[in-house]
Amino acid sequence: MITIDNYLDSHYIHRSNWLRAAVLGANDGIISVSSLAIGVTAASSSTEPIILATVASLVAGALSMAAGEYVSVSSQTDIEKADIERERQELHAMPEEELNMLAQIYEKRGLKKETAMQVALELTESNALATHVRDELGINEISQAHPIQAALASGSSFTIGGVLPLLVVLLAPLKNMEYWLYGFTIVFLIILGAVAAKTGGSSVQKAILRITVWGTIAMGLSALVGYLFGVSV
Repeated sequence: MITIDNYLDSHYIHRSNWLRAAVLGANDGIISVSSLAIGVTAASSSTEPIILATVASLVAGALSMAAGEYVSVSSQTDIEKADIERERQELHAMPEEELNMLAQIYEKRGLKKETAMQVALELTESNALATHVRDELGINEISQAHPIQAALASGSSFTIGGVLPLLVVLLAPLKNMEYWLYGFTIVFLIILGAVAAKTGGSSVQKAILRITVWGTIAMGLSALVGYLFGVSV
């Protein structure tokens, strides 16, 4: 027998919030740290400045990603809470108008007018506020923002992603290091794209193509900047 929990487990939308933050963090960690390292490598004749710039980029980037994600998602949460409170007041002040609005929503979704009103009545009797929050405002457990979760996912995944090019900087020879960085970064991005696509149930080929193309552009521009403005350091 298929239950609602089993049905939801067979889909991937409930992973969208944390998966988005994690993929964004890891992708940004790999590309930004690697791009900076490539740019510094193109302008450097020793390893120390490259390592210093890479470590600084890793630490600053991870903290920035976590803080930025927390602030951004917290702002979304504040808006959601304000809308829910506003809806609570409207339900208290004008319940008939809110009921008709709910029925119109169901009617636009394809129900007959009488059926739409009956559904609106029954759901309102069950939990009026939850019904309006879900069907009028479009806020549900899946889409609802979670600032701490998003910040931790983004910051930690940035750190994991950023450590990978740092390892290349520490282990690869200085000569042609930018090519080592580019090659390994592409491999890292391919793995990230494949894992993200598998976790989210989407196309692996599209994810890999998208992430490698934009990663290549970022690293190419960083290397160009390094060559154009670089001096021996």
